[in-house]
Amino acid sequence: QLRLVESGGGLVQPGGSLRLSCLLSGSRLDAYTIAWFRQVPGKEREGISCIADSNTVTTYADSVQGRFTISRDNARNTVYLQMSSLKPEDTANYYCAARLPQFKQCKLTPEAMDYWGKGTLVTVST
Repeated sequence: QLRLVESGGGLVQPGGSLRLSCLLSGSRLDAYTIAWFRQVPGKEREGISCIADSNTVTTYADSVQGRFTISRDNARNTVYLQMSSLKPEDTANYYCAARLPQFKQCKLTPEAMDYWGKGTLVTVST
């Protein structure tokens, strides 16, 4: 079955950078729209970025616009989230998620996603 595995989380100082990876297995990445979400305990899961089946169509939440960049490498079945100028409020568990192949448009709502990874923790702190 389709599986998504995030990696790359860790501790970083404010203003620093991290790159998260989402590896898809069980199917080719090409057909899927992939999105990144994050969640802090006690808060709603927030959609932060989405990429369709090419690098030409991307979406970002206002909270990360200009600081985060999403990309994909279909040959490696991997989607990346490059995070720069990190702030303490970026601290969260970060999840990647996939929409079924028939859905080609990016969505940043959890209800739109069909498959989820288990998350990777990003902590932004001095």
